[in-house]
Formats: sequence, C-alpha cells, structure tokens
Amino acid sequence: MKVPTTPARSSLPGLLLTLLLSACALGPAPRPELPQPAAWQAPLPHGGSSEQLGQWWSRFDDPLLEALIRQAEGANPGLQQALARIAQARAAAGAAQGGALPQLGLGGSLNRSRAAVPSSEGPRSLGTVGLDASWELDLFSRQRLQSQAASERAAASNLAWHQAKISLAAEVAQNYLGLRSCERLLDIVQRDAESLRLIAGYAQDKARVGLESPAAAALLQASAAEAAGRVLAQRADCDLQIKALVTLTVLDEPALRERLTDGRARLPQSARFAVPALPAALLAQRPDLAASEREVLAAWAERGAADAERYPQLRLTGSFSRGALRVGGLRDSGEGWSLGPTLSLPLFDGGTRRANLDAAQARYEEALALHKERLLGAVREVEEALVRLDAAEAREGHAQDSARGYEASLQATQARWQRGLSSAAELEDARRLALNAQASLVQVQRERQSAWIALYKASGGGGWQQP
Repeated sequence: MKVPTTPARSSLPGLLLTLLLSACALGPAPRPELPQPAAWQAPLPHGGSSEQLGQWWSRFDDPLLEALIRQAEGANPGLQQALARIAQARAAAGAAQGGALPQLGLGGSLNRSRAAVPSSEGPRSLGTVGLDASWELDLFSRQRLQSQAASERAAASNLAWHQAKISLAAEVAQNYLGLRSCERLLDIVQRDAESLRLIAGYAQDKARVGLESPAAAALLQASAAEAAGRVLAQRADCDLQIKALVTLTVLDEPALRERLTDGRARLPQSARFAVPALPAALLAQRPDLAASEREVLAAWAERGAADAERYPQLRLTGSFSRGALRVGGLRDSGEGWSLGPTLSLPLFDGGTRRANLDAAQARYEEALALHKERLLGAVREVEEALVRLDAAEAREGHAQDSARGYEASLQATQARWQRGLSSAAELEDARRLALNAQASLVQVQRERQSAWIALYKASGGGGWQQP
C-alpha cells in the first residue's frame, strides 16, 4: 500500500523556494536620480593667469593668515565635535553591518534548590551550558538596506567634518580680514583726529586775536572732540575682532596680539588670477551638498528596509547544550541539540508596517526636498560671490581716484583756510569728504578680498575633491 505524502512535508520546501524567488523578483528599488546644478549666470573673474581654483590661502600675500587657519583647524572645538560625530556614525554603521552576520552566543546556568517540604531526595543541583547560533537570511534585503543607510550616514558625518573645516577657514579669514581693515580705518581716524586737534588749537589762537570767529573755532573744537570719540570706538571694534580670533584659534590673547603686530593695518591681498571656467558640477563636490546627498540615499535605503519589513523573514537557528542534574546521591548528565529554520510571516498588525513605510517614504521626500533647497542655496552663494567680486574689482579703481581727489581738495582747502581765504565750514566739509572717501576705499578693498573668501567657501573649498 502506497503511503501518500503529507501536505506539511511537501509544502515547506516549496514555500521556501517561493520566498527566495519572490525576494529575487522584488529586491531593492534602484538608486534615485538626484538633481544637478545648472550653469552660472554671473560673470567669472579675470585678472592675470589662468590658475585653477585651489590652494587658496597660499595665494594671499600674508603667511600669518594661513598660519592662523592651520592653528584653528588643530584646536577648534567645533572640529573636535565633528570628529566625535564621525566616530559615532562609524560605530552605528559597524553595528548595522554586524546584525546581518551569523550570531553565536555561549550561556550557562547553575541552580541549587531544596523543596519546602522535606523529602528523601534532599537538595537538587542543576547545571547547564549551551551554545546558541542564529542567522537571518536576508531575503528581501532588509538588513542590507539598514546597513547601507548607516554607512551613508557615516559618510555624511565625514563629509560634514570637511565642510566644518572649510567654514572654519573662511570664518578665520573673514575675521582676520576684518581686523586688518579695522586697523587701517583706525590709522585713518587717528590721523584725522590728530590733524583736527592741531587745527582746532590753531583756530583758537586765531580767534583770540580776532582773525577767526568764535563760532568757527567752536565748530572745529567740536569736530576734534567727535574725531577723538571716533578713535575710541574704532579701537574697540578692533579689540572685538581680536577676541573673535582668540575664540576661533584657541590662542592666548597676549600671544595672538604679539603675532598680529607684524603686518598691522596691512590688508592681505590675493593674487589676481583668472577663473576662465567654474564648472557647475563643482557644486556636487561641496562637502555639505555631498553630505546632503548621502542623507537622501540613507533615507531611500531606510524606506526600502521599511518596505521589506512587510514580507516574511527566515532565520536559521541552532543550539547545543550539555547539562548535569544531581539529586541526593544520584547524578545524571546528557547532551541536547536543535537545528532548523524559523519562518516569520506577518499577517495582521493593524496597519503598523504600512504606516512605518509611509513615514519612511515621507522622510525620504523631505530629505530630497531639503537637498534641492540646499543645492539652490549653493548656486545662489556662488552667483552672489561672483557678482560681488566683479563689482568690487570694478569699483576699486573709482574708489582710489575718489580718495586721491578728495585728499587733494582737503589739502588745498586747509591751505586756503590757514591764509584766511576759506571758512571753517568749508574746511570741515572737505575733511569729512576726504575721510569718507578713504573709509570707502578700505571698505571696497575689503569687499573684494571678502568676495574671494566667499567664493572659496561657496565652491567647496576651492576645488575640494570628494574621496
């Protein structure tokens, strides 16, 4: 008589084969397409050679600037925090990768007991030691996608460190530039205050002998007092710039002030090199945009992992144990083992897994929208830096001509006033115009160098290359 095959025995291999084929058919979705920047509309700077973007700080004729940037990179707490975040993200990625590997554990127990009601058996002792192993077959790439998401976030943390370095260097450079321009303005207002002090004293002498009206002498005295107050305010601004550099470089203030003595009031100048081409694709290598792209890919992988949660999970488990039992004077020992697959098939969970998938999809869409926003912002930063650089370079020549012209007018007016051919009001107007022109020239020169620094930051550190 032929014994029929039981449905349970015949259906299990078929079910496993069906799951494997389904996993191969579904698989993770392809990598999403990310937006790319367009070409620039602003004019590119020109001025001499056609050197490539890169080695920015060596192009400035001020070695102290580069030294302060290196000092900040080695001691700034912000970069140290970024390094700690990299370590955390790498550890999380390692934990996610380890979850996909076979797990092996060793356990043991020892228990001694005595019954509440006395018996002839006496105390009971039971000891066991066991070895347990398990391995989840990643049928629908759930674990692989979770590991991929953690790896993408680890890469994003590393890129964030690069961006922190670029931002720190730009901030140090901008503060250093602000200090040197502040010192130049301080020299200008100090010379103006000293000149006004002498003129006001001369006006007082002329007023005493009737060669100058008391009102004119009082006007010049008031201007001298105003100039003295302007010197104090300008000196305080310079002190604030120094304190900002102390925070960024983590240097002692006395030591920093000593180093800043060399090159005082000298605005660092960058080489006037041409930028014949600034490829829009360079933005894809900006560390912050590259990190944002990694966040998008991590969200996409997490969305795939949430989708895989809705499908069956197959785990292979096995165990081996050895135990010994002693009751009274009797002793017994033995070994046991088990091996086999465990299949988990979600049937009804009240919509929890579907809700988790919808939430993961929404997080992916949010990350993608944020990446697009950052990309648009990066394009804007480059465009604005190019426009400001072009405008500052065009304005600098006019500002120099204006400063020279107003200074010549001031000298002529002062000479005429000393001969009694000009009034104190005319002298004051000429002085204010010359002072404003000199301050405007310093401001334009600072804007030109500041635009180069902004372009350095906006272009991802002047040619930074993603590893």
